[in-house]
Amino acid sequence: MSVNVDRRMLEALICPQTHATLRYDAAAQELISESANLAYPIRNGIPVMLVDEARPLG
Repeated sequence: MSVNVDRRMLEALICPQTHATLRYDAAAQELISESANLAYPIRNGIPVMLVDEARPLG
């Protein structure tokens, strides 16, 4: 299911753990924090910015 995500909203978000900027992965519907090595999910167009909900990378 493809949901439109507001790019301006995504640009304003930061990693709650490291306060670093995030990279949007449209294919996976995730926000990637390279500094924390975590991927935050986007569910139904809403970013879930909880460390407990994030997926470890690699």
